[in-house]
Amino acid sequence: MKKKIVVLTGAGVSAESGFATFRDTGGLWEQYDVNDVASIEGWYRNRKLVLDFYNQRRAQLKDAKPNAAHLAIAGLEKDYDVEVITQNVDNLHERAGSTKVLHLHGELTKVRPENGLYDRSYRTDEVIDIGYEKVVLGDLAPNGSQLRPHIVFFGEAVPNIEKAANLVQQADILLIVGTSLQVYPAAGLYRYAGNNTPIFIIDPADMPVYDRRITHIREVATKGMQTFLSQIAHA
Repeated sequence: MKKKIVVLTGAGVSAESGFATFRDTGGLWEQYDVNDVASIEGWYRNRKLVLDFYNQRRAQLKDAKPNAAHLAIAGLEKDYDVEVITQNVDNLHERAGSTKVLHLHGELTKVRPENGLYDRSYRTDEVIDIGYEKVVLGDLAPNGSQLRPHIVFFGEAVPNIEKAANLVQQADILLIVGTSLQVYPAAGLYRYAGNNTPIFIIDPADMPVYDRRITHIREVATKGMQTFLSQIAHA
């Protein structure tokens, strides 16, 4: 039986594909107020602004390509049972060839019917794959409501967090790429790994490491994946 590697990825894995991150210097937060374009309150306040923002991101994603880190993660499937849990809303893991990808924060290429302010649930069969097309005010779902991005806005629950925690519990190796573990609840997922499960974190940023299980590879995602591959090859 193949060992299971669970890979948790964040914005840093896509940054080298030219897909703008939110929190880094020069990132999208410097151009937009998070409360305007990525919160449930912002959606109800100005739907057009939010739709325009995600239309721009979708157009950007169309031109982005998977980088060597995405490809290396997909390549792990040759020798391991690999589950990818991503905080990213892009589809670069899938385009690189990863076959099992769980999106925590939604998917940029999908939309779903708008729900009421106090009814934030949705059915998976209501989610529509639109690829890289635009969505504008007046574009309606089959149920007659406005289509909204299939994104987990700030102020909304993260539906897949329990499934992600269960996957981490099953990991023989946990690999964290391109996230500084600052965004909750995803930042706490590594705590679900077994007591003897090795944890590798690939991120160029300084971070305190208090857990004996953690090996910090202080490199960008593409270079760090090569270091990780060499380390597990000799493990």
